[in-house]
Amino acid sequence: MFSRTNLENQLLKYRSKRIDEQSVMEEVQRIFSENEMQREEIVSALTEKSVEVENEFNFDLLDTNHIFHIEDIKNLCINYRLRFLDSHFFKGDFPEEAISEVRNLEKKHQIPLKNFKIVAPAKLLKLENADDPLLFAPMGNDYFYLIHKWGNDLHPFRKLLMWPYKSFENLVFTVAVLSLLITSLMPMQWFTPNATFQEYLFLFLIIFKGVGGMVIFYGFSKGKNFNGAIWNSKYYNA
Repeated sequence: MFSRTNLENQLLKYRSKRIDEQSVMEEVQRIFSENEMQREEIVSALTEKSVEVENEFNFDLLDTNHIFHIEDIKNLCINYRLRFLDSHFFKGDFPEEAISEVRNLEKKHQIPLKNFKIVAPAKLLKLENADDPLLFAPMGNDYFYLIHKWGNDLHPFRKLLMWPYKSFENLVFTVAVLSLLITSLMPMQWFTPNATFQEYLFLFLIIFKGVGGMVIFYGFSKGKNFNGAIWNSKYYNA
């Protein structure tokens, strides 16, 4: 007896009562134009150097899981050999999700965000000559708000692989262990039929000197430095 209700037709009726068809197109075009302008302003703020120092967030609207002190960020960068620099050094394209997160924060806090920072491996940054970015906005007093993370996660062994570069002591220890391993693999019977501890020690010192020399040569030739010295450096050969 009763015909079924077509939801699309009902939706069109509701819309026609609120606004005519021509006005719908004008409203949509206006909103999309405003959105595009806002997104272009955000991209400009991300890719250009800013003179702003901090952002005045509404603390009642912040997520505490996204608030990090500079020491937390420094420890992360040192352990995983990452850089913490202004976002305009990032040489990749900022994903739409990151731009949307920035826009949502701006609308929520009613402020334009400036002076973005980013955590990423050096290969993703445009560094001056001397796998997983994190986008931050400064809050003041050495606190930063994590806005968005994108890309792939770091290799599970990256922290272990970057451990030797963490400090001079770590590097010396690594060279010593590597030299000890090479010494244990050396066929001492080629040199002497009855090798003593002193001979093994002498061989270890020779290998340690050779490996250490190669490491120093590579480090100086490539201009490399330890993680603690480069985590916030904008220079490639730091």
